[in-house]
Amino acid sequence: MRVRRRPNHRLVKIHRSYAVEEIAQRLEVHKNTVRAWMRAGLNAIDDRRPMLISGAELFEFLKEKRQQKKRPCQPGEMFCVRCRAAKKAAGNMADYIPITEAFGNLEGICPDCGGMIFRRASLAKLEQIRGQLDIQFREE
Repeated sequence: MRVRRRPNHRLVKIHRSYAVEEIAQRLEVHKNTVRAWMRAGLNAIDDRRPMLISGAELFEFLKEKRQQKKRPCQPGEMFCVRCRAAKKAAGNMADYIPITEAFGNLEGICPDCGGMIFRRASLAKLEQIRGQLDIQFREE
């Protein structure tokens, strides 16, 4: 069984109740992970066995857990995968590579690790995202 790193909360049906094993199977996580979520604040319907968890409660718990991990970038910042943080590009320079007519990718170099940093950018919102960046438009 393949274990998922970030369970998808959209796989949960909100009008259903789930046992620990059902949650583990549906979200492709270990049942001990589900029990750890229960210790971290996921509430069971009652204290009887088998432990049943409301689908709506599980949906909200996973959605909140995913929301807490998000790190939004400020204007002029892009995300460095190696450093796992938002960084300003080295030399305040970035390349815009169009994917479609409406949006593309900003690419730059991380000033700390020297790796590539990225940000998805809408062409319409490029001025809001830009900050102090000097953006060169590339064709690919």
